[in-house]
Amino acid sequence: MISSVKLTASSFTNRKLPLPKPQSFLQPTFQNVKQNLINHSFSSQKPLYISSIENFSLLKKTEQRGTECKAYEADRSRPLEINIDLPDEQARLEAAQRLKIGIYFATWWALNVVFNIYNKKVLNAFPYPWLTSTLSLATGSLMMLISWATRIADAPKTDLEFWKTLFPVAVAHTIGHVAATVSMSKVAVSFTHIIKSGEPAFSVLVSRFLLGEMFPVPVYLSLLPIIGGCALAAVTELNFNMTGFMGAMISNLAFVFRNIFSKKGMKGKSVSGMNYYACLSILSLLILTPFAIAVEGPKMWAAGWENAITQIGPHFIWWVAAQSVFYHLYNQVSYMSLDQISPLTFSIGNTMKRISVIVSSIIIFHTPVQPINALGAAIAILGTFLYSQAKL
Repeated sequence: MISSVKLTASSFTNRKLPLPKPQSFLQPTFQNVKQNLINHSFSSQKPLYISSIENFSLLKKTEQRGTECKAYEADRSRPLEINIDLPDEQARLEAAQRLKIGIYFATWWALNVVFNIYNKKVLNAFPYPWLTSTLSLATGSLMMLISWATRIADAPKTDLEFWKTLFPVAVAHTIGHVAATVSMSKVAVSFTHIIKSGEPAFSVLVSRFLLGEMFPVPVYLSLLPIIGGCALAAVTELNFNMTGFMGAMISNLAFVFRNIFSKKGMKGKSVSGMNYYACLSILSLLILTPFAIAVEGPKMWAAGWENAITQIGPHFIWWVAAQSVFYHLYNQVSYMSLDQISPLTFSIGNTMKRISVIVSSIIIFHTPVQPINALGAAIAILGTFLYSQAKL
């Protein structure tokens, strides 16, 4: 409540004031102000601020004497009417957020490129994708367990219901991870990622026919360049391999189901992106290990390991360690970025990530690419970008 108190000349009619002496000034007192303020109704339990004082001085005898005091309660005060150039806090926060997202994306892309390079090197010398996939998950799980034990990262608070909900997500993640690794063991890294750029087509088809979800027409139209580009790239691939092609396709389908299960089952769960992926890696490791032993087995691994060490030397151990560590780091950063950005922004970032992986792998491994093959890849990636924009 704002109270206004005005003291005019009538307030001083019964009091005689001495004339001011030459070259001297009287300081104003608040006794008269205080007496008049008491006569007005306002809360005395709150501090009083004086916002403006006009003509608060003694004038000549011939002039009209008036004093005006405006007061208001502290908890209902008006903003200060002072022109102060303050920095735009909102703009500063938005700029900081954009910088943070840019760092996330740059780190995500760089880690993914490094992982794909070392992963392909390992698979060229040691063609056992089931063990390679198991080592990737085991390394990431060990890193997070150590982080939790040493309190570098806060351990998630989970219960049995959380792990039950996470189980189908982990099954789909395991299948997608192994299938992608099998694909890379048979074909070029660039070809695997060209086929994996067709994941949006699987997402729309599964959501439409299994979940009954409807999409606008532009979404369906964006699938045409995705499917056409992937088909063109597959037909013109110089080192085409059906196992590698089917591995990439199965990986697409598995990751679509992983995303669906994750969205449905993890609503309301208060687990950070980093810890969520850590729990996913641990559960996927438990699922994958018995299958890896059954499909390949220790005897095959021992023979292949010895052959790789003989051909490559001690550097091979570094390759295995690097691909395992970088696999976990790039996935962890991608899940952490999901906490900061929208799914649309993440989808666009994923598209740009595939471009960086395809280009870098072609340069590093000297992969022969025909112009028509490159055109197919460009069309597929363009379709993926249009898909992300159509879903906006």
